[in-house]
Amino acid sequence: MRGELEKVVFGQDEAIEFTLAALFSCGHVLLEGPPGVSKTLLVRSLAAALNLNCQRVQMTSDLLPTDLTGASIYREDLHSFEFRRGPLFANFILADEINRASARTQSALLEAMQEAQITYDGATHPLPLPFVVFATQNPIEQEGTYPLPLAQLDRFMFKISVGYPDAAAEQRVLREHHATAGMPAPEQQQIAKVADADQIVAARKQIRETHIRDEIIDYVQRLLHATRDDDLLSVGASPRSGLMLLMAAKSLARFAGRDFVTPDDIKSATTPTMRHRIVLTPGAELQGTTADEVLANLMESVEAPR
Repeated sequence: MRGELEKVVFGQDEAIEFTLAALFSCGHVLLEGPPGVSKTLLVRSLAAALNLNCQRVQMTSDLLPTDLTGASIYREDLHSFEFRRGPLFANFILADEINRASARTQSALLEAMQEAQITYDGATHPLPLPFVVFATQNPIEQEGTYPLPLAQLDRFMFKISVGYPDAAAEQRVLREHHATAGMPAPEQQQIAKVADADQIVAARKQIRETHIRDEIIDYVQRLLHATRDDDLLSVGASPRSGLMLLMAAKSLARFAGRDFVTPDDIKSATTPTMRHRIVLTPGAELQGTTADEVLANLMESVEAPR
């Protein structure tokens, strides 16, 4: 899968790695970065490599919850109401600029992300498996946006920072994509279909069985506790974030060909798993401190097992 994605997306190795980790860990992804750095292309290319259905939704302030979930339509010929499914009934949902939708519309995603189902008019409708929400947001432009509440941020397994590529990767982008006017389509890049939904579900089961030593569990708990005692943080990491961290580490271990988790797996997954779950104090924000810096300092101060 990584090889197929790298045919199209250049210079975004970390984004590719953790996007795949989320897919195999039953997680959702928040992609944050400026426009034009391949966030949308990454998701579309992954769907093409897996032959899965991908629906893109442009999140705007006038979008309604039923625009995502679907609604009941009266059928004149049947003299009854029929539920018409919305775009959420797909394997991959690309919620573009999610912070431009109102809190009411954003909340329509909560049940889908947590339970992989939608409840409408008293009836529960299961979503297809695998089901992954990929949301994008622009960290620069804040006009007309609604900040995501902590309850929704906590549903995202990773917050991946997608920055500008380095010089060599950017030259490759310009060289290979200039003929497409900046809109390369996955099908034009001859992305091969390398897996299907059943294989993804089977791989998820194998990853869940990855062994974790008690020393690793203790290490993760001490990391969580350190976020709650840090003077620069007003909100620390929750037990759920610890579970997400362990699941992410399992995926990274399997990617490396191991059936057990090491402290380095935990360290690699900590920042993308935690950066959106901790809240800086107002004083820390005024000083220009970032969540990534706080997490880096915590990992230096908390002793890892051997």
